Amino acid sequence: MVLKFIKEIIFLFMIMVGFLGNISVSMNCMFSWWGGPGKKPIHLILIHLAFANIIILFAKGLPKTMAALGLRNFLDDRGCKIIIYLDRVARGVSICTSSLLTVVQAIIISPRASGWRRFKPKSAWHILPIFSLFWMLSALVSMNLIHSITSRSLNTSQLKSEDNYCYFMQESQKTKWIVLPLMVLRDAVFQGAMGGASGYMVLLLHKHHQHVLYLQNSKLLYRTPPELRAAQSVLLLMLCFLFFYWTDCAFSLFLSFSFGYKSLMINIQEFMTLGYATFSPLVLIHRDGLLAECWHAQ
Repeated sequence: MVLKFIKEIIFLFMIMVGFLGNISVSMNCMFSWWGGPGKKPIHLILIHLAFANIIILFAKGLPKTMAALGLRNFLDDRGCKIIIYLDRVARGVSICTSSLLTVVQAIIISPRASGWRRFKPKSAWHILPIFSLFWMLSALVSMNLIHSITSRSLNTSQLKSEDNYCYFMQESQKTKWIVLPLMVLRDAVFQGAMGGASGYMVLLLHKHHQHVLYLQNSKLLYRTPPELRAAQSVLLLMLCFLFFYWTDCAFSLFLSFSFGYKSLMINIQEFMTLGYATFSPLVLIHRDGLLAECWHAQ
């Protein structure tokens, strides 16, 4: 009983911190967006990422909060389908948006002579159609959830897993073989783009570091350009994403192939699903001074 209470307190604390952090990031970017000399694509991407994270926290946190506070279940089948579907779609959008953030930042810091500079968005409004594509793609990939979620108390043999008031029913093998490859392909493509852009930024930062060492040895003063320091912040954000994403995947695979009820593993896996949405805004807030300089330097 004590462990369950501690788990619920930690879960609610993560949700509150995540909400406040993402709202802070989005408000800061909005003020920079409207108050700055120009509309920067990075502003819009960060606002969109914070919005997706807020949806994740709301969709995941609502049933958990109801259970923790002992509230009566008001989620019928339709409510459960909407909540779980929004959570899955927002997770996909968060992955896609994080990848876009990395790619755009890599383009921003690329040398002027590089061919990548021609792909730099001319205006922040050019990013909006990409966001629409992300939502449509994630919505299509997650369509199977509409038929596999229910709030009714079914026989335990019919349930795949339980999420408080909402339940996952077992799916047909045909559905699994259609949906799973699409999810894997989407994640692989966007994480591949994220990895390539991150590697490119690491290479540019290494060259910059060598240049700084040369200037220091020559007793010349040199200040790191703000866009390069912002690239370091984005790389730190991507490390945060990869840690929580692959840790969540590892626990999910372990639970899928294990026999029996693994209470501790399930609890850890639940915390991992909220990790990126909760801690990614804290990374941005911690690096806010560096990022703010970058927005004015683009």
